[in-house]
Amino acid sequence: MKKYKIIVYAISKNEEKFVDRWVNSMKEADDIYVLDTGSTDKTVEKLKELGVKVKQEKIEPWRFDTARNHSLELVPNECDICVCTDLDEVFEPGWRNELENIWNNDISRIKYNYNWSLDENNHPTVNFYSDKIHTRNEYIWTHPVHEVLTYTGHHQEKFLIDDKIVLNHYPDREKSRSGYLPLLELSVKEDPEDDRNVHYLGREYMYYGRWNDCIDTLIYHLKLKKATWKDERSASMRFIARAYQNLNRIDEAKMWLDKAIIETPYLREPYVERAILEYNQKNWSEVEKYCKEALKIINREKTYINEVFSWDHTIYDLLSISKFYQNDLQEALKYSNQALQISPNNERLIKNNNIIKDAIQKTTNYKKD
Repeated sequence: MKKYKIIVYAISKNEEKFVDRWVNSMKEADDIYVLDTGSTDKTVEKLKELGVKVKQEKIEPWRFDTARNHSLELVPNECDICVCTDLDEVFEPGWRNELENIWNNDISRIKYNYNWSLDENNHPTVNFYSDKIHTRNEYIWTHPVHEVLTYTGHHQEKFLIDDKIVLNHYPDREKSRSGYLPLLELSVKEDPEDDRNVHYLGREYMYYGRWNDCIDTLIYHLKLKKATWKDERSASMRFIARAYQNLNRIDEAKMWLDKAIIETPYLREPYVERAILEYNQKNWSEVEKYCKEALKIINREKTYINEVFSWDHTIYDLLSISKFYQNDLQEALKYSNQALQISPNNERLIKNNNIIKDAIQKTTNYKKD
């Protein structure tokens, strides 16, 4: 097996609490380089203590692509394989050995398993392929936020997909994302035809409760010639529906969810969101209908579009509630038990389960009397 020079590079800012875990995961590499962009805690000190090569630089005006490119510049040109990660990410052990086993000189980039979200038992809830393992001199980072690697080589870019390399994401939930919106607006201004970032901008407006901006931006996304990926198009339709629900325009919300179902009948997400909408309207038979359609889909697509609520206890919870209000108590209990199997410590589910059992007992006693 050929020995390759493998280097990890990253950017950091005030991530002291992640340093030990991150370095321990990345130390299979030959070297680790970090560009720190202004930490005021002990991030830099701890990194240096653990042998990481650190440069400090403020990026003004702030752009993620600029920061990433400056961090990549730290990596020596003789590096064979560059591995870009963030300090809140952790490789599962053995990643370097697997990388060397599969790498050859024809490859320019690796796609690997990325667990973007994990539950309390460390089971993936949102999983897709990431692609930040690449050759040294054929890539640059582009876009002010939600930055991506852009190939600059002269030959055809060659990807290799490997499922054995696994990177887990353990984000800092307290970190602010307030800087994302202006950077997304800048990104779309720089390239108004970039469907990916237009979608992200519309989603960001949704997060901020800017419902009309969300609707206008995502409708624009759907009209773009490049917007051909059905999963993302379906997500735009779902987000438009959420905005209309918040504007109390329920018929339009239903219309857009129906469009999303037609766009991606193989995804659970639009069915579950339709069930949630009907739940909010107390249309119990419709809740049941859309939940059962969702359950027919047993394969989870490997995409960031996945929503946790489509694969956790939510569908069974909704079915249980809909059956309860349709006076089908035994079915309500069956679905309640299934929800609890997935989330056994959920207090609301436990309470609902007890309510159903009490109702069944009262019905039984009434029949005896």
